[in-house]
Amino acid sequence: MSEDPVKLAVLIGSVRNGRFGPTIATWFAERARQHGGVDVELIDLAEYQLPLEMPPPDELDTATGTRYRVLREKIVDADAFAVVTPEYNHTVPPALSNTINWYLNEWKTKPIGLISYGGMGGGLRAAEHLRQVFAEVHATTVRDMMSFHNPWGRFGDGEPVTAPEGSEGAAKSLLDQLVWWGSTLRAGRSTKPYIA
Repeated sequence: MSEDPVKLAVLIGSVRNGRFGPTIATWFAERARQHGGVDVELIDLAEYQLPLEMPPPDELDTATGTRYRVLREKIVDADAFAVVTPEYNHTVPPALSNTINWYLNEWKTKPIGLISYGGMGGGLRAAEHLRQVFAEVHATTVRDMMSFHNPWGRFGDGEPVTAPEGSEGAAKSLLDQLVWWGSTLRAGRSTKPYIA
């Protein structure tokens, strides 16, 4: 591993019962660990569900305040993100959208890699919507992404999880970009404040 690894958060964007996101996220996190140059943390939004109402952080009830602060620290600490998202009704899952809205400044100047999944469309509409949303909070989505069309039954359930043919190369390309952008933007943040 690199002496100064990029801190990559692999974020599971769905909290729905029976979701497939954890399978894909676990597989990608393992690819990231093998890639080198990254320190990987898996973040499951099901563990940090935040309400739709957004009172000031100091007015949150105890349980919500704790979830808010713990998740905030993880987002602040990350240098880059790989967001695993399904497509619900042609767009982003509500829990993922809500989480982005709770943390506006924390995403700034950080690269986002998109990994979508779904039916015939492979979650591509959700991914394209996320490009617009992340741009608004001053994060940058890297060009390459991954999309899994009808992934159910196409991932091996052993240890480690295996993915459909061709996925390894796509994962490496995405990770190469996330490492480059993550280290470059981290260096930029440390030398010159970002103005937005």
